[in-house]
Order: sequence, then C-alpha cells, then structure tokens
Amino acid sequence: MMHSKRITQSEELEAAFLIRKKVFVEEQGVPLTDEFDEFDTLDGDCEHLLAYYDGQPVGTGRIRAHDGVGKLERICILEPYRKMGIGKTIISGLEEIALEKGHQQVKLHGQTQAEGFYNKLGYRTSSAEFMEDGIPHILMVKNLEPSLI
Repeated sequence: MMHSKRITQSEELEAAFLIRKKVFVEEQGVPLTDEFDEFDTLDGDCEHLLAYYDGQPVGTGRIRAHDGVGKLERICILEPYRKMGIGKTIISGLEEIALEKGHQQVKLHGQTQAEGFYNKLGYRTSSAEFMEDGIPHILMVKNLEPSLI
C-alpha cells in the first residue's frame, strides 16, 4: 500500500520533480528558479527518494552530505496524501541512506508549521526562525543510531 524507494531512473526523478513543483511552486509560491538546483541529478552526491501510495508516486525527499552530516531536503507530499504516515516513511528512508553513508547526524530546514511533525520523529529545533523563499523555517537536527544487527 505505502512504501518508498531510492530513485534510480530518470522517469522516477521526473515524478519527484512534478510532486515538488506542485507542492513548493504551485501551492507554496516558491519561485521555480529556487526549487531546482545542481543537486537534482541521478549521478551526483544527492540521493533522491520517492514515496508511493497504491502504486502512485505521492511524495519525495532527498539527502546530501553537507558539513559532515546528512542534510534532508525537498521533503513534500501531495496534498490529498498528507496525514497518512507517508512523511514518516520518507524520513525513515532518508535516515537509512544517511546511515549507509556513515552519517551519525542529520539536519534539515523544516518549515515552522511542520516542527511538531519532526519533533515526533526525534528531531530537535536548533535555531531561531529564519526565512527561506518567503516561508518561515527552523534548523532541526537528529542524532542517528545504527540499528543493531
């Protein structure tokens, strides 16, 4: 019913771009030129994730190394699929990638309206509010614990 997977094909990356465009550009008013950057490739230092619900791509996120930690970015879910646990699925998938890459800590710039969501997943607020693309954000961090095998 619901799962996420690492993006490995250009069609999957295009699906992620469509979700980001719908959520960030159309819904939240982020300028298109600010939404997409040099990390939006399949062969770079950035890993992208796509979340599926009933076989349809409905959410996305990405992670890249930044200042020695994993930075979670561009996390979004199409409006009809929010509040269904998909965000948690995306975050878990990105945290798994972070651990695979040897990161013991992850950080993100969370929109302040999502602070409670990230707190529930173990993130702590570590900055004052700041503006990014006209939207209030905060820096949030989490220490990761490798799962015991």
